[in-house]
Amino acid sequence: MTRDVAAITVRPASRMAGGTAAGLGVVVMYLSLIVLIPLAAVVWRSMDDGPGYFWRSITAPDAWAALSLTIGASALVALLNLVMGTIIAWVLVRDRFPGRAVLETIIDLPFALPTIVAGLVLLALYGPQSPLGVNLAYSRVGVVLALMFVTLPFVVRTVQPVLLELDKEMEQAAASLGAGPFQTFRRIILPNLLPAMLSGTALAFTRAIAEFGSTVLISGNLPFKTQVAAVNIFSQIEGDNTTGAAAISTVLLVVALVALVTLDLLQRWGKRRG
Repeated sequence: MTRDVAAITVRPASRMAGGTAAGLGVVVMYLSLIVLIPLAAVVWRSMDDGPGYFWRSITAPDAWAALSLTIGASALVALLNLVMGTIIAWVLVRDRFPGRAVLETIIDLPFALPTIVAGLVLLALYGPQSPLGVNLAYSRVGVVLALMFVTLPFVVRTVQPVLLELDKEMEQAAASLGAGPFQTFRRIILPNLLPAMLSGTALAFTRAIAEFGSTVLISGNLPFKTQVAAVNIFSQIEGDNTTGAAAISTVLLVVALVALVTLDLLQRWGKRRG
C-alpha cells in the first residue's frame, strides 16, 4: 500500500519536472531565435573590421553627436515622464471626473499609432504651419516632445496597477495617527510605488533611445543638431556602411542593458531594505 502511494506521488512530480524542462526548452529556443541570435549577430557584425574601426565608427563626429543627443534626450524624457506619468496615474486611479474613460484611451494612443503617424501628427501641430502658433520643428525641443509622446504610457501603465492594489487602510491608519498628506505619501505610498515608477522610467528610457518613426519628421534629421542615433544608423545603412551602423547599434544595446540591469539591482536593494 505504501509503495503504491509513493508511486502515485512520484509519477506526477516526474511528469511536472519533464513538462517544466520541455517548456523551458521551448522558451529558450524561441527567445534565442527572436532575440538572442539577432542581437549577437549585430554585435558580431560591429567587429567585422576590428576594434579600431568600431571605435572610429562610434566616435565619428556625426555618430557621436547623434548618440549624445539620443542618450541625453532619452534621460530627460524618462525623468519628465517619471513625474508626469505618476501624476497622471494617480489622477486616473484616485479621482472620478467626466471624460475619464476618454483620457484612459488617449493614454494608450501612442501604443496603437504607428510611430511615423505620431511624427506626422506632431509636425502638423507643432511644425511651421502649426494651428497653435508654436513651431518646434527641426529643433531639439521637438525631438524631446516626440520622445515624450511615445514613452509616456510606459510609466502610466506601470504605476497604475500598483496604485489600484494599494491598501487605502494603511493611509487611513497613518492619518488617524496624525500623519499629514505629505508624510503619508513619503512614508506609505512612495515606497510601494517606487519599484513600479523605476520600472516604467527604465522602459521609457530604453524605448526612447531606439525611437525612429516619431522623430524622423519633426527633427528634420539635421546632423550635429537634431539627428538621433536611430536615424544616423539608417543613414549609415543607406551609405552601405553596415559595420558602422552595427557599431552604433551595439552602443545603444549596451546602454539599454546597463539601464535594465541597474533597475534590477535597485529593485533588489529596495526589497532587501523593505
